[in-house]
Amino acid sequence: MIILETRNLRKTYGQGEARIHALDGVDLTVEKGEFTAIVGTSGSGKSTLLNMIGGLDVPTAGEVMVDGKKLQALSDDELTIFRRRKIGFIFQQYNLIPMLTVWENVILPLKLDGRKVDEPYILKLIELLGLSGRMDSTPGTLSGGQQQRVAIARALAIKPAIVLADEPTGNLDSKMSQDVLGLLKVTGSRFSQTIVMITHNEEIAQMADRILRIEDGKLVKRQVTGA
Repeated sequence: MIILETRNLRKTYGQGEARIHALDGVDLTVEKGEFTAIVGTSGSGKSTLLNMIGGLDVPTAGEVMVDGKKLQALSDDELTIFRRRKIGFIFQQYNLIPMLTVWENVILPLKLDGRKVDEPYILKLIELLGLSGRMDSTPGTLSGGQQQRVAIARALAIKPAIVLADEPTGNLDSKMSQDVLGLLKVTGSRFSQTIVMITHNEEIAQMADRILRIEDGKLVKRQVTGA
């Protein structure tokens, strides 16, 4: 089952000689349960692509389909609700609320949407991520790796159609990066989540099921890792 599809996706900035093609005709499909890494250097277009997939920016041309919905056909309000319910985001900077506990941060998206918290599911998620003993802690008392694990739990708590991870290990050392990505992969597999991750780290990308390479706004290489 296809969860994500982009068709001839283009994003252009500027005019005339100053025009920059951040995305130049990207065609992409991601199947349910797949862990896909998109690798590229700074300026390659990988962050722009993730923003388009997540409905955080509007393409110049082409379309994005997530879980059967064409994002460009949604109103601003509809898109906000769709993102909140269908797309889990994991950011490099964690984006946790400092005054909330681990538990409160994890369930926050559900509370904002007025949804019932599936406590057995959340508790299982927190246990799998090794956070059971820190549920009453605030982010400032946690290590970087622990904060990113909280961010993973928060993204998965809504049971999204797709999880988008933006350089999720960018602020972590090598060992912690491997640990956090290993947990992301395990939890994704355990709960049948579809994950798209952008990274410049080749070693981290090898943990994905499939690697896509982007250069100058174009997907230029596809690799199955067998991870």
